[in-house]
Amino acid sequence: MCLISYHASHEQFGPVELLGYVQQAEAAGFTAIHSSDHFHPWSKRQGESGFTLSWLPVAMQVCRLPFSMVCAPGQRLHPAIVAQALATISLMFPDRLIVELGSGEALNESITGEGWPEKAIRNERLLQCKEVMDALFKGEQVDFNGHIRVRKARLYSRPAIPPPLFCAALSEATAEWAGNWAEGLLTTVDDNLEEAAAKINAFKKQGENKPVHLQLSFCYARSWKEAVEQAYEQWRSNMVGLDKLANLSSTEEFDEAGEEITREDIIENMILITDMKDLKQRIEKIKSLQPARIHLHNISKNQTDYLEDIRSILIH
Repeated sequence: MCLISYHASHEQFGPVELLGYVQQAEAAGFTAIHSSDHFHPWSKRQGESGFTLSWLPVAMQVCRLPFSMVCAPGQRLHPAIVAQALATISLMFPDRLIVELGSGEALNESITGEGWPEKAIRNERLLQCKEVMDALFKGEQVDFNGHIRVRKARLYSRPAIPPPLFCAALSEATAEWAGNWAEGLLTTVDDNLEEAAAKINAFKKQGENKPVHLQLSFCYARSWKEAVEQAYEQWRSNMVGLDKLANLSSTEEFDEAGEEITREDIIENMILITDMKDLKQRIEKIKSLQPARIHLHNISKNQTDYLEDIRSILIH
């Protein structure tokens, strides 16, 4: 069965507001919750950046659905500390959390003051973090010297079943690389299903039947004008392109890069939805790729209308 996840966007909403939204999402018929992990928002207009690892246990207490979260260990977050946090959460909420590891963006990770590595180094660092976390989950004492350093670390409070560690990959090349080590894949999907299928096929080249999560971003509103305006207001800074996405290091840089984006660019390049039947059709098409979960991210600040209206396609 494919679960439909509500995306809890920490860069757009404060942590208290998001607690209300995940409860409403459960009542609306969503079957899972997905969460971002940001230190800075993409734009000052988004204006939030709650700490996901602090928020998760409270959210999992007030909402009984399974959760997943993106996490980028290695620079801002040391993998041993991430492993300790995930182990503690998994002890309190067994078998309810999946973690999707990514190599990160300078926007969040460069706050440490360290240099921002090139993509190949970030991937090497991510794999080392995964190996360290796996060993800690097994109860091993870990000493490691690489892109990250660990000395005589051991986890004493550990769940019987640690959370699965997926890889968050935006490109086909990264998805193929992740197929060698990740327990599952998170990637994006849009109207070009062939592109998403290529990333899935690259990930599964090893022949293993690993689960895939697909994230669909769109802007829903009850009118076309509101959909365009919300997308323009909230998400134009995110349309600067993948070549810049991981390397811009501040919210101000994203806002500056997004100034040239017009409403016409939004209409041409972003999925805008005003009818829930349209969203339902897109979900059904995405299901043909056989994902384990589809994360729905409505980028509008108006989550109230969205969570009220989506009941019509989630609850039968």
